[in-house]
Amino acid sequence: MKKTEQRSTMQTIQYGASADQQGDLYLPATPRPPVVCLLHGGFWRMPYGRDQMNAIANDLVAHGLAVWNMEYRRLGAPQTAWPVTMDDVAAGIGHLADLCTGGIDVDLDCVIVVGHSAGGHLALWAAGRSHARNTSLAGVRIQAVVGLAPVADLAEAYVRKVGGEVVVELLGGTPAQYPDRLRAASPMEMLPLRVRQFILHGIADGVVPIDLSRGYVRAAEAAGDTVELIELPGTGHMEYLDPDSEAHAILRRWLLESVSEAGSRVSAVEQQLAADGAHASTEQEH
Repeated sequence: MKKTEQRSTMQTIQYGASADQQGDLYLPATPRPPVVCLLHGGFWRMPYGRDQMNAIANDLVAHGLAVWNMEYRRLGAPQTAWPVTMDDVAAGIGHLADLCTGGIDVDLDCVIVVGHSAGGHLALWAAGRSHARNTSLAGVRIQAVVGLAPVADLAEAYVRKVGGEVVVELLGGTPAQYPDRLRAASPMEMLPLRVRQFILHGIADGVVPIDLSRGYVRAAEAAGDTVELIELPGTGHMEYLDPDSEAHAILRRWLLESVSEAGSRVSAVEQQLAADGAHASTEQEH
């Protein structure tokens, strides 16, 4: 899909009762577009919000992708004790099925979740949860997941004090105090996720060390997952939010190639089904 000047639309939609349970849905002019769910970072804390992702959302919709830029309840806001943040992410992604029921035309069989930093953790978690429990997130099929400098290993992040004591805040205690929560929340502990994964991480990242992604990718591959890691020389932690950056160009190219491949596979299946149907009809006539 090439960048287009066709008119797109954006509307803010609630997926729950809280003011933070909402997202911005960007729709291109093309019919039944694939969907990219965006999850912002900020170490799961207030005041960081989905506005961080606005610029790349506008770029992706200009290339023909529907974008669901989600907010979720964050640490520091009322009623954010474990496991509210992750419950919101699951509910928000699942809400896409309700939107389709209400008449919004997007392709729920081609959903890719993209998250930056703590949002990368949430993206990997959501994909792993969906496939491990075989829930499909209420009718939404996550085809692939992308982590942009993701906090993919909560135990290691706790040891390294990534984000200070934020892992303790997220889990409600240390990993040793709540090993069950760690197993339920950390993508590293959830492997294999059984979904295609793409990780981008800057070698010069001083916020979330690239070693977290390197260790996670080794473990994911050993568990049998399909995962690709691209290490970006000279890239820090925030470049992904700039639609003119090389980091975003790599992401956009990967997304467009992925949805194109998915469309080709669906087309081939539909053609085969049509051929099988025609063959069956011919046999019945004879």
